[in-house]
Amino acid sequence: MSVRLKSSTADGQLREVFGAPVAELYTTATAPDAPPALTRALELRSFLALAEEQVARVRDRVHEAMAPDRDMGELSAGDLRFDAQWLEAALDARDGYRAALGGLLRTMPPPDQQSRPVRTAQPVVAAALPPSLAAPAPARAGAARARRQ
Repeated sequence: MSVRLKSSTADGQLREVFGAPVAELYTTATAPDAPPALTRALELRSFLALAEEQVARVRDRVHEAMAPDRDMGELSAGDLRFDAQWLEAALDARDGYRAALGGLLRTMPPPDQQSRPVRTAQPVVAAALPPSLAAPAPARAGAARARRQ
């Protein structure tokens, strides 16, 4: 399943900030004039959705292993330790993506004030130095050194 179709805990906040459902935001982000903040927000949202999916998978696996109707002989302390480590890593990733996305949304300008990239012409120096100011190049400038044998 595409990450665009996965839900995340940030979808409501993105809809509120950008004024459109997440599916439309992904379409808008592919346009050449898409605001950079939208593109970054959707990248973070995609990572968040994947991290949240990992948290849910590990949670479900642990719940299944601990189900009351499971045979007690199937329990493995090693598997549960591994799941605990995996869950900790997934939760750390989720929390990091949530914090980064929240920080981006708090610091970006309001949608009506977002700047568009502006192309400016690079200044060109058209004047040459008068011969009296131009320093002559040293006699050996650019000459390769002879190799000693």
